[in-house]
Amino acid sequence: MNDLISIIKNNFHKFSRGQKLIAQFIIEHYDKAAFMTAAKIAETVDVSESTVVRFASALGYSGFPEMQKALQVLIKNKLTTVQRISLNDDLNDKLKLHKRNLKNEMNNLRYLYDHFDMEALDKATELILDADRVFVLGLRTSSTMSNYLGFYLDVILNNAKVLNNSGVNSLYEEIIRIKEDDLLIIISYPRYSRTTIDAARFVKGRNTKIVAITDTEESPAYALADVSLLAKSNIVSFVDSLVVPMTMINNLIINISLREKEEIVEYFNTLERLWDHNSIYQNL
Repeated sequence: MNDLISIIKNNFHKFSRGQKLIAQFIIEHYDKAAFMTAAKIAETVDVSESTVVRFASALGYSGFPEMQKALQVLIKNKLTTVQRISLNDDLNDKLKLHKRNLKNEMNNLRYLYDHFDMEALDKATELILDADRVFVLGLRTSSTMSNYLGFYLDVILNNAKVLNNSGVNSLYEEIIRIKEDDLLIIISYPRYSRTTIDAARFVKGRNTKIVAITDTEESPAYALADVSLLAKSNIVSFVDSLVVPMTMINNLIINISLREKEEIVEYFNTLERLWDHNSIYQNL
């Protein structure tokens, strides 16, 4: 994830005077530059907008937007929580801030809609249905999603276990029981949990199939998985956005349930009678 900054530093001596100003600004303020327009960067370092565009081309990008996306990927994986909080320091208009976040969420969902990989979803579904047991692992923020997915998988299949509710030592005691005919689902988003990736590597070494739910092909989870469900989330904040990955997880649950519809209907009919008998829900 340091490639972009390394490329800029290694080619610094080749840049024109104006490009060197841009390069220095990005090296020192890449967290800000990732969300600035070409015109704003040009104004900040006192060069022309066309110089900024040519700078992106000199780095091998098709244009400024592609370079900007690379910067956003960089900071998504590198920024500390404190640095993420400071990204919004220059936005005094709270309504503008919230509308920007909502617009980013909508853009991320639109990207998922436009690039939805039905073949990958079907392959993940087949692997889950064919497995003897299904284990789900997602740590830190991803633990919310793994608990959610694990709950529904166990309702549908009655063979799912969530691994992230124990400590690291207990986790290794759990994964050592995973066999070749089982399946591990890992949910991994920046900043990627080393424990999750190490556990996936261990399981991969036992020839167990892995399904990854992650953000991009650059994710360390992607290279380990037999199939990856990509749900990109470009929002950079100290609060990690779960909107797009949760949407992908819901689609996975629905895809599985379509294959197990009769069993699910029978299960919930029985469960509804139990709920009514024990007054689980408030009648309105």
